[in-house]
Amino acid sequence: MALEKIQKENDIQKLRPEELGELSQEIREFLIEKISMTGGHLASNLGVVELTMALHLAFHLPEDKLIWDVGHQSYTHKLLTGRRSGFDDLRKYGGMSGFPKRKESPCDAFDTGHSSTSLSAGLGYVASRDLLGERHFVVSVIGDGSMTGGMAYEALNNAARLKSNFIIVLNDNHMSISENVGGMSNYLNGLRTAKFYNGLKKGIEDTLKSIPGQGEKIVYQIRKTKSGIKQLIVPGMLFENMGVTYLGPVDGHDVQKLYKTFREAKRLNHAVIVHVLTKKGKGYAPAERNPAKFHGTGPFDVETGEPKEKKAADSYTDIFSKVICDIGARDARVTAITAAMADGTGLCRFARQFPRRFFDVGIAEEHALTFAAGLAAGGMKPVVALYSSFLQRAYDQAIHDICLQNLPVTLAVDRAGLVGSDGETHQGLFDLSFLSSIPNMTILSPKNRWEMADMIRFAVDFQGPAAVRYPRGTAYEGLREFRAPIVYGKGEWLYEEEEIALLFVGHMAPLAEEVRGALKERGYRCSLVNARFVKPLDTEMIDRIAERHGLLVTIEENVLCGGFGSGVQSYVSQSGLGIKVCCIGIPDEYVEHGNVEVLRREAGLEKDAIVSRILRCNPKKYSIREAEIPAGTAKVRGRKHHPQE
Repeated sequence: MALEKIQKENDIQKLRPEELGELSQEIREFLIEKISMTGGHLASNLGVVELTMALHLAFHLPEDKLIWDVGHQSYTHKLLTGRRSGFDDLRKYGGMSGFPKRKESPCDAFDTGHSSTSLSAGLGYVASRDLLGERHFVVSVIGDGSMTGGMAYEALNNAARLKSNFIIVLNDNHMSISENVGGMSNYLNGLRTAKFYNGLKKGIEDTLKSIPGQGEKIVYQIRKTKSGIKQLIVPGMLFENMGVTYLGPVDGHDVQKLYKTFREAKRLNHAVIVHVLTKKGKGYAPAERNPAKFHGTGPFDVETGEPKEKKAADSYTDIFSKVICDIGARDARVTAITAAMADGTGLCRFARQFPRRFFDVGIAEEHALTFAAGLAAGGMKPVVALYSSFLQRAYDQAIHDICLQNLPVTLAVDRAGLVGSDGETHQGLFDLSFLSSIPNMTILSPKNRWEMADMIRFAVDFQGPAAVRYPRGTAYEGLREFRAPIVYGKGEWLYEEEEIALLFVGHMAPLAEEVRGALKERGYRCSLVNARFVKPLDTEMIDRIAERHGLLVTIEENVLCGGFGSGVQSYVSQSGLGIKVCCIGIPDEYVEHGNVEVLRREAGLEKDAIVSRILRCNPKKYSIREAEIPAGTAKVRGRKHHPQE
């Protein structure tokens, strides 16, 4: 077996040419088998097998630097760098990441997870190489989807000024740039990369430029004429006109052609883009037929391609999808925006029902928010659905374009909190902190499926910026009996007692219920309060808690720094309230990949750990003497708070 011969980086260079086809087939079989058991990104990895093999044949790792944009297509790269055994624990806690990680291997040049970053990172590597006088190659691989992100063009704009080699591989699995024009394209590729041609071209340009007063104009006219001719027959003129040499399109499943093209690209002393055409999901029929379904998949049956686990009850995303369509049917001013995540955010349903009011802006979160601001300023009611992790990329737009003007834009913040197997780059643990810092921003988070629907309706009708934060996974169906109308800035009392008050945010509801139950078993009287609003804080509720309790415990799935608990603690301190505050949340560190329940346990965000923490904060029972209860305050023990109170 050819794959057996790959034990470490660069071993592929020892294989005979006739073994390469065997290797590509074995890699595909290996990936399908392993991902069917662990889950992961399948279609994108099957599409780049030959491309990755050619890169490892043409370059020497880790001396040469290979940077993957997003990085979910790096599985073959991991196989070719000796990490075959890691696939048994792929994306499991403590196991191998599904993305490039520098701590995992020196062959992973840059940690990635978000799109449109590889060109900027690659340029940084090139500048570092040149400043240090080193001679290695830098290669950035970017997909056609990631090229919809503005950051890629910011990098290209700077790459055009390079006077040293930088290789950009455009992995195009949708053939979104023009098709190969055949022999003429191949001829011009070879001509433009030939040493004599580039040397001659530079010599002529330098000579012409030296002509006093006219040199620059002559060079400009020649370039203009040359470009006009090439525009008729050569694809990729966008890149050429920016000053980046274009090679391709190249068949992304032909290892020899790819290898030859990379050898040509290495000869240039400036930036070059190699346009590679690949087929997402190649080699596995179900993934070829439905690459979106197999972009990120759970365990599946190899024969049928069907998931091993049946779909559970409605997720929070499903509820959002249904409610936003219902709202859209009643209000023609409601529009929906996403950034290349129509399926993931549940907006595909809205897109089908209201195609003129649906906008997929591509992987361009910054544009999405400012576009929404323009829609709102023009009289529409835009709803922007993004994953929490990707909303981070549009922080300035949230501040400057939406909140500064106090525009009615609804942010549907999906995948908030711990998301699990995708790891540090995808955990939604910072949104409460960075959104809370913005004036005019309102932040809500639902405790269950019914409150989710109510909050979406509230946010869309709200006359200002509003963010509804909700997690990945099945919507909680507990606490159904509590469904008081949502009132701006007001929390919800669920059980009102004494001693200890548990104040939770959104999907921490079932955990807070478990903690309360455990404390009750130990003899404590314990109130349970649903924050509902993270911003503004319900200060009247906090005052009321302080009157009747000795300990206030906040529970959130967000980093503690700048989060909900931090805001509560700050208010209690500034107001001089006589109550101790214990904040439960995610420590000030990144959380790696793994099962969400495992991650919560490791972060101390589970019942036993929280109860232990509360007992340490509360070594003896708090008691409130009758004399300490303010006049006119009813003493309520162990009863549910009626929804209308």
